[in-house]
Amino acid sequence: MEYSHLLDLADECEDPYMRLVYASSWALSIYFAYRRAWKPFNPVLGETFEMVNHGGVTFIAEQVSHHPPMSAGHAENEHFIYDVTSKLRTKFLGNSIDVYPVGRTRVTLKRDGVVLDLVPPPTKVHNLIFGRTWIDSPGDMVMTNLTTGDKVVLYFQPCGWFGAGRYEVDGYVYDAAEQPKILMTGKWNESMSYQPCDSEGEPLPGTELKEVWRVADAPEDDKYQYTYFTHKLNSFDTAPKKLLPSDSRLRPDRYALEKGDLSKAGSEKSRLEERQRAEKRIREAKDDMFTPKWFDLSDEVTPTPWGDLEVYRYNGKYSELRATLDNSESLGEINPETTEFNPWQYEDSAAE
Repeated sequence: MEYSHLLDLADECEDPYMRLVYASSWALSIYFAYRRAWKPFNPVLGETFEMVNHGGVTFIAEQVSHHPPMSAGHAENEHFIYDVTSKLRTKFLGNSIDVYPVGRTRVTLKRDGVVLDLVPPPTKVHNLIFGRTWIDSPGDMVMTNLTTGDKVVLYFQPCGWFGAGRYEVDGYVYDAAEQPKILMTGKWNESMSYQPCDSEGEPLPGTELKEVWRVADAPEDDKYQYTYFTHKLNSFDTAPKKLLPSDSRLRPDRYALEKGDLSKAGSEKSRLEERQRAEKRIREAKDDMFTPKWFDLSDEVTPTPWGDLEVYRYNGKYSELRATLDNSESLGEINPETTEFNPWQYEDSAAE
């Protein structure tokens, strides 16, 4: 959501093709994070993340399944609604791994009710065991306007020998008849630009490339390679005052790592993983099912290039709870050292 202003521009835009330029640039912007190849913490079942105070956007995500790992997210402001069900398939190839995004991403632009569907390219993680780990995402990213049939296809160039072609992205915005209207070019780790084109895909005379997106500034020599916005995600500046106890910011392993205590981070990570296994044993003994709080499993199964996907839908309960909490007078500050991280289904699972 760092560049959510691009979706605001897409909603305000009268030109249907420029609308796709803005929206696809927003979708591409997430790939800047792929420069960081460190393994993240695995989400705990029921873990959530909330964000407020950014461009009027309210965001909630929840880990809805552990095996297979799946998460669902919902974001909204006055211009757009964003819904995603994320599920990954992987293929281990010795010193590398292929990651297939078996997910569904939909953006609804509120002014005209336009619905955009996103299919991202697969990802390859290189040098898992030997060498310096790095990430590439060769292939097509396709965003389709389900309302009009217009689409944008951006081709992520594969990295060649000595890094040739790495980061480069090229493509076109097409109308419903698949005639090119706007060419797009750039690098997913730097910026994207666009230019009107003719039916052959050549730039129109008298036009020039115009930049539509550029990576935000980052602190110098930042060891995490985070932008200023990404640093804020780990802080409580982007969190509501009355934070859900299942929020990622409250994970004791994450907080210990942020403070530089690697030993405690490791032990806390192991403790959380063991409690998650204990919860699974209790569920199996009781013949229970895990039920997410903020998303419901729908009857819809949508096909993707890498397999079928069960779709989770936002149930609106978080918006109701957030409105109640925000209107409450008992809004205390969150202290991560004293507030317990609690995504658990059973209170007694800690004793297992």
